[in-house]
Amino acid sequence: MGDTTVTKVNSTFSPVGEHGQTYLASGKAIAMRLWRESPQEDKPTSKREYETVGYVIGGHAELEIEGQTIMLEPGDSSVVPKGSEHKYRILDEFTAIEATAPPGQVHGRDR
Repeated sequence: MGDTTVTKVNSTFSPVGEHGQTYLASGKAIAMRLWRESPQEDKPTSKREYETVGYVIGGHAELEIEGQTIMLEPGDSSVVPKGSEHKYRILDEFTAIEATAPPGQVHGRDR
């Protein structure tokens, strides 16, 4: 018998995390989230115990990571390695998809 863990997620019914992220499909080793954010002052610097790859759908943001500042705009993708200090500055209405490995929402890793 083949793998029976294949799932489909309709984001209309997806749970939303405490920071506004919408949880999408999640497996044992990787998970996806959708972010829709409005412009705001700098978010606090953070360091995560998972790797994140992201893709910008709309809007603009600055990612400050390990002493570098990277402008993110539609069509850009980025990587935030596990354990790196980083923060985002949302410049206008921003929409992005990210994948975390291991899944960011497991074991209290909700950001």
